Amino acid sequence: MNARPFDRVLRARRALVDGAFAAVELGVRDGVVAAIAPLGAELEGAEVETLADDEVLLPGLVDTHVHVDEPGRTEWEGFASATRAAAAGGVTTIIDMPLNSIPPTVSVAALAVKRAAAEGQLAVDVGFWGGIVPGSLDEIEPLVAEGVFGFKCFLLPSGVPEFPPVSADEMEAAMGRIAALDSLLIVHAEDAGLIEGAPHPGGPAYADFLASRPRAAEDAAIAAVISGAERTGARAHVLHLSSADSLGRIADARAAGVRLSVETCPHYLTLSAEDVPAGATAFKCCPPIREQSNRDALWQGLVEGVIDLVVSDHSPATPELKFAGDGDFELAWGGIASLQLGLPLVWTEARRRGIGLERVVRWMSERPAELVGLPTKGRIAVGADADLVVFAPEAGFTVDAASLQHRHPVSPYDGRELTGVVRRTLLAGVPVDRGRPRGRMLRHEPVPLEGRRQHNGTMRQPGPLEWFNGADRDEAIASLRPCLDLARWCEELADARPFASLDDLVRAAGLAASPFTEAEIAQALGDHPRIGERAAGAGESAELSRGEQAGVDPTDAELARALAEGNAAYERRFGRVFLIRAAGRSARDILEALEARLGNDDADEAAIVAEQLREIAVLRVKGRFSP
Repeated sequence: MNARPFDRVLRARRALVDGAFAAVELGVRDGVVAAIAPLGAELEGAEVETLADDEVLLPGLVDTHVHVDEPGRTEWEGFASATRAAAAGGVTTIIDMPLNSIPPTVSVAALAVKRAAAEGQLAVDVGFWGGIVPGSLDEIEPLVAEGVFGFKCFLLPSGVPEFPPVSADEMEAAMGRIAALDSLLIVHAEDAGLIEGAPHPGGPAYADFLASRPRAAEDAAIAAVISGAERTGARAHVLHLSSADSLGRIADARAAGVRLSVETCPHYLTLSAEDVPAGATAFKCCPPIREQSNRDALWQGLVEGVIDLVVSDHSPATPELKFAGDGDFELAWGGIASLQLGLPLVWTEARRRGIGLERVVRWMSERPAELVGLPTKGRIAVGADADLVVFAPEAGFTVDAASLQHRHPVSPYDGRELTGVVRRTLLAGVPVDRGRPRGRMLRHEPVPLEGRRQHNGTMRQPGPLEWFNGADRDEAIASLRPCLDLARWCEELADARPFASLDDLVRAAGLAASPFTEAEIAQALGDHPRIGERAAGAGESAELSRGEQAGVDPTDAELARALAEGNAAYERRFGRVFLIRAAGRSARDILEALEARLGNDDADEAAIVAEQLREIAVLRVKGRFSP
């Protein structure tokens, strides 16, 4: 080790290193993490900081979806105010969107204007997206050479005239160019025709606004993105996913080898349509905040790895625009400013759901850095940039919109109680000083495509079994619960990893937690609908049940009545719902089996139920983790 002291040493009882918290000392030299040693090593530094007992050390967050708006609409937001807000929220790197600035970043000349406007104003590091609009295809290669991190397009009007949408055919043509350069296309995915055809009554009722931006529009556009990426081989990224209905389609596309990644945002994970007051246009964004059940499904998609990352979509505007129309959702500007609040927002909700801080940081730091190809960002490791956050995860505060660092005091979170306080942010090992902006402008440096090599930013999507083997224990357990929500079964399979093949996993699923206890069987049966009834709910387990019973829904009224009567008789006889593997069986087959099993004694029937429960679980595992 170099004998000269480090520039700075940080000592923490809890620092997030290699995905887990450890007691360490960090030595920082020349803006880079130069050493990581066990706490007590007494590393020497020109400056030494010891974190308080209630503080943890995290990597700086990376936010790849930020609208700074300067130049041209600096009255909405500017580099000075946006990057101060980022630093106050523990965000040390942002990637700026190609709109709503004027000119939009759709050419090398416009990028030069953007960089000139940012010069000397940056509290954190900033990179830039390029844009795709009709007629801009020939600008793609020059912008890649100039270091943009990829390209954004809209499939419907963006809200500003200088950044018009592209058609699906134009998007696919751009994908072809982007694939040849191994760059990245990020897409605002809502279908223009479906939104135009939706009702637009205007007014203060949030339900009316929600109906004007239906899930079907988002789902159709995502299908078009997947289709284009599949045909061209391009890397594609779905921005601000709000419709959980698309999760299955996204998972299937990845399993088929489509190079697709997906983000969602704090507002979709922490707010719900049911809680938006009439006329409260501070909550307006596009796509919109949807129902609570949809929010729960998005969380499940995150936990299971279908959604890759969480970024802000920080999209501010002046109060005059945000409250235009005096509470009319149709007239007000859509966009939520949350750059400073993302970490405590997501952590507060994750903590309530029993999700660890490690995963929150992975979603908000490591994975955004991977998306844009910044290997020295998003993690604490020797050789990584010393972009760090001192965070108090159990401290609480009340959001005061007037005290936030972004330009205008408008926030749907005003007055909200949150857990988790960012106490200090360090950029390249030095605490951020609002009066001395030290942020750098970043350029993406693509790796040459020799041998079809992918650049550093490629988020290669592993196959389902590979993902399961490599997931952390909590993620692995969560991915198994839709197959069978029994803790002992899920934990045994998660702890038995890695599996060399799908057959090995299926065999293990058939043996894990043997035998099931009576209490476990009773618990599992609570999640199963009656045969012949459609499972309620938006969760994956309910969706699986609906699929498995696809051949059971009887069209014969007499058969339906007989099934209902048989279910009731079984429940009177045995005190639990009738369970049978429904996949591949007709309603009449199941009725015959039900009637036969009514004659069983309690012990024989209990054994059959346990066997059927395991059969269902094994079939779900096979379907879930098949390549």
